[in-house]
This record gives sequence, C-alpha cells and structure tokens, in this order.
Amino acid sequence: MARGEAVYMDFCVTCHLENGEGVANTFPPLAMSDYLKKNREASIRGVKYGQQGELTVNGVTYNSVMAPMGLDDSEIADVMNYIMNSWGNWSSKLVTTDEVEAISK
Repeated sequence: MARGEAVYMDFCVTCHLENGEGVANTFPPLAMSDYLKKNREASIRGVKYGQQGELTVNGVTYNSVMAPMGLDDSEIADVMNYIMNSWGNWSSKLVTTDEVEAISK
C-alpha cells in the first residue's frame, strides 16, 4: 500500500485528487468507484496504456483523455492495489505484476 500510495501521489493525484474524488465532469472519481469493481482489467489497461473515450463511473459519463504514465508493471500493480483498497473501495484479490504483464492493448 505504501508503494502504491507513493506512485499515486507522484502520477495520479493531479487529476484524481488526494482523496480520489476526481474533478466533476472532467476526471472520474476513483473513490467508491463502481467502474473499478466492474472493470478490473480495463482499469489496469487504462493505467498501463492510457485511456480515451467515454466511460461511466457511478452513473456519470466522462469523456476525457488519460495519457499513459510510463509506469512499469510492478508500479502499476502497486498503484492499482492502493486505489482498489482506498476511499471506500475494497478488493480481496490483489493485482499482481504477472496480471499487469499479461494485459495487452
């Protein structure tokens, strides 16, 4: 969790903010995110390769661009575990480096 928090504070906090609430109508919230629960692989892919186009989080549609962060697979696993277990999110299954490595565009 500490490694994931460090990655989050370096790369994600600017858009998704310190408490994961995002920016209304611009950057989706990570806090209490139904998208994270329902779209594990797509969430990892978005962090790994960037993301653009519409997605719906907690009933609100967002259509913005997230550039790839240039993180390695272990950093992606760490930050995903942090996000998926913070701000009201909970996942009993940890994201592993092998899982991240297996995800392609």
